Amino acid sequence: MVDTLDGSAQDIDAEIAALSRRQRIWLLVIASVDVLLVIASMVALNAALPDLAVQTSATQTQLTWVIDGYTLALACLLLPAGAIGDRYGRRGALLVGLAIFALASVAPTVLDSPTQIIVARAVAGVGAAFIMPATLSLLTAAFPKAERNKAVGIWAGVAGSGAIFGFLGTGLLLEFFAWQSIFYAFAAGAALMFALTCTIGSSRDETATPIDWPGAALIGAAIAVFVLGVVEAPARGWTDPIVYGCIAAGVALAVAFALVQLRRRHPLLDVRLFSRPDFATGAVGITLLFFGNFGFFFVEMQYMQLVMGYTPLQTAFALAPLAIPVLILGGTMHLYLPKVGLRVAVTAGLLLIAAGLFLLRFLDGESTYLDLAWPLLITASGIGLCTAPTTSAIMGAVPDEKQGVASAVNDATREIGAALGIAVAGSVLAAGYHHALSPDLGLFPEQVRPAVSDSLAYALSLADQMGPRGAELAQLAETAFLHAMNQALLVLSVVLVVAAVFVAVWSPGRDGRQSRAVRRLRTAGPLAGLTRR
Repeated sequence: MVDTLDGSAQDIDAEIAALSRRQRIWLLVIASVDVLLVIASMVALNAALPDLAVQTSATQTQLTWVIDGYTLALACLLLPAGAIGDRYGRRGALLVGLAIFALASVAPTVLDSPTQIIVARAVAGVGAAFIMPATLSLLTAAFPKAERNKAVGIWAGVAGSGAIFGFLGTGLLLEFFAWQSIFYAFAAGAALMFALTCTIGSSRDETATPIDWPGAALIGAAIAVFVLGVVEAPARGWTDPIVYGCIAAGVALAVAFALVQLRRRHPLLDVRLFSRPDFATGAVGITLLFFGNFGFFFVEMQYMQLVMGYTPLQTAFALAPLAIPVLILGGTMHLYLPKVGLRVAVTAGLLLIAAGLFLLRFLDGESTYLDLAWPLLITASGIGLCTAPTTSAIMGAVPDEKQGVASAVNDATREIGAALGIAVAGSVLAAGYHHALSPDLGLFPEQVRPAVSDSLAYALSLADQMGPRGAELAQLAETAFLHAMNQALLVLSVVLVVAAVFVAVWSPGRDGRQSRAVRRLRTAGPLAGLTRR
């Protein structure tokens, strides 16, 4: 789609009509593969961390920041990057992001310092921040409203299954090559997508309002500080001053951002959108969906590799069927969403995820893949029911010329939810494991106790070196891990049930309206000032 000559809706509609069906399908393919690259990069390095640690002498903290540096840079720059794409051209933003991503992915192949690799990953996150919002906003600007839900559903399905493809690709590469092959693959993929992205058209906001740079700085700082506190929580504990200080500062900056936006003539994000039931449902739904999704991945991948004995490649293949319900339900959203409505789809999805995670609590050291597979499919069905409708709700609540910012909100809620899920699941898992194992630590030499209580992986590695006592240690550590895993999955399930109740009460139904009781509350209550625009 070529840039419009003015900002009128008539010209936008005419430009959309000028695109052929083949051009729209090609744009959908490009946008979906571009976002798949970003999501896969979020998780791909997890399986390579042991090899990376050995070859670079990285500490555990440095290994954590190899993963979290990317996520942190991506999360805090999403809204400003989305606004830049809206203002100056979405394809241009996408190309800039791909170029940065490709160059940053090449760097770790020639750098051997953990600090340098962390910096390279953070720079890759900057590139990803330009890629993610541009892909979705290009789609919503190019497809007419009658076809938009289908396109958004396919994009959301691909994004929702991106982690699975990341695990699978990493497992295949590490089966035959060294850890550097992951970076070569991402650099080559980004270079190829840069060339292919040049074949699509662009779009931008022709109203030409200036970018709200103070607002961009505030929201970027708010997300960065908040996520920093969250990702440090598992290692430091939630009561550590750095952790709760960062989280409190992030919330305070977000409040300051909201107050500033209410007074700006051209705000970066109209915060009144959060008073809209569809937008609020989408934001809450995506945040909690990724909270449960990435918390589940963090726990279950350890279970599959440490308790079931799967290799990284076997783990990836075992998780691969999860992508099927996500892709199918995403691609068919335009068929079921008009019939059941946002409220039913998202509520049912969150409850299915909660049910699947709760059922995973019944796994033990003797469980087979079949015991694991059917709760996973229930979870995947819930993910599929939530992902596309919540994304569509956010994008549909915002004018066409501001789709980049709306896409950035959609993406930022994913990143925040994922960080929270990993932090909460990791904290509960670590605390539960240590608490369950502590009474038995006295049975083993004092010099091994700190490592044994640190994680199941360390305990199993020590058990292999301890001779006859090793089997007893491995059994006790595995039992403690299963106890902690059950606690973590229970916490994730409860949070998702609470989120489902909120959606059931607050979300609009099939007719696009909330329940009468909620409408009366919004009209007469403290939200009345925001809802009367």
